[in-house]
Amino acid sequence: MSKVLGMEGKLALVTGGTRGIGRGITEALLAAGMRVAVVGTDSERSVKVAAELGPVEQVRGYGCDVSDTEAVTSLVALVGEDLGDIDCLVNNAGITRDGIYIRLKSEDWDRVMAVNLTGTHNFCKAVTRGMMKRRAGRIVNITSVVGQTGNAGQVNYAASKAGQIGLTKSLARELGARNVTVNAVAPGFIQTDMTADLPEDVRSAMLEGIPLGRLGDPADVAAVVLFLLSDASAYVTGQVIGVNGGMAMIG
Repeated sequence: MSKVLGMEGKLALVTGGTRGIGRGITEALLAAGMRVAVVGTDSERSVKVAAELGPVEQVRGYGCDVSDTEAVTSLVALVGEDLGDIDCLVNNAGITRDGIYIRLKSEDWDRVMAVNLTGTHNFCKAVTRGMMKRRAGRIVNITSVVGQTGNAGQVNYAASKAGQIGLTKSLARELGARNVTVNAVAPGFIQTDMTADLPEDVRSAMLEGIPLGRLGDPADVAAVVLFLLSDASAYVTGQVIGVNGGMAMIG
């Protein structure tokens, strides 16, 4: 299958790849025969997770503050030295700092924007020159259904995720002529550490709004990312694909 999809041996960099959706994506890419640079905030944890997932020649862990432009540029250069050209980028790193808008602190707005939106920009900027030169590349940005619909108490998060969508569409227009595709995946409620501790009444209310009647699994998101990084999606760019069990049907 990996040979059919043109993925075997290619190198993907996945931010926020040590847990939750990011780890699910990393595992799926490795299973498809790709090599993966796993990026997390904590270098020690990233190295540990990478060691759990495979040999160092196939998967390697790195630590980086995605909001730090210089750190991202240096990291991408280091990955190039260690593993070679980056064929695919998955921007998954993200945080939440929720609160009612009237009480939202400036630092909570700034940090969410810095990680979620500026972090995405930093990695896109760092890899695109090489992709353009080679006339090949895949970029997938993990946004959120909240960036499409909005959500009370998450103005900062929703704005950052909507910003990712605008970045995705605009960058797709710029890079298409160089055979570099840029797409976004918008998960809904996914079963991760963050949702595992939800009170039962909150979980029940969430499920009532999901036609498929269940939370998603990281593997559900990873399957769509896998498609978008493969040769099967060669004519797909500038798109936002929802993985939300039907809770938002956006045409």
